[in-house]
Amino acid sequence: MSTTAVSESTVVLNINEQLPVVTESTTSRVIVNNPLLRVVDFTFAAGQLLTEHSSPRAVVVTLLDGEMDFEVEGRSNILHAGDVIYLAPDARHALTALTDCRMQLVMVDNTAHDSSAQH
Repeated sequence: MSTTAVSESTVVLNINEQLPVVTESTTSRVIVNNPLLRVVDFTFAAGQLLTEHSSPRAVVVTLLDGEMDFEVEGRSNILHAGDVIYLAPDARHALTALTDCRMQLVMVDNTAHDSSAQH
């Protein structure tokens, strides 16, 4: 996986065309990857799922298209296009695509600053 420089702006166009929903599949593409953050776009065919897992990074999930059952710490949430979830570091989560879906994940390195201790 290549790394994008924190100090350089990046423009990535035509992601939807490059990452179509594939029947009975989950696909992904890393858009930005550097020490500060990672941005990954996913597509899920209806019925696809990710089993429960966690990330050491803080994560922001945006459902761009479709409908999804997104479980956070054992609580089910039905997401629709435009809905956003913030996952604290190490939060357990899982998902099931209820329809064909497109989702974006932004993972932030939370080791550089702990702003909760400063405020």
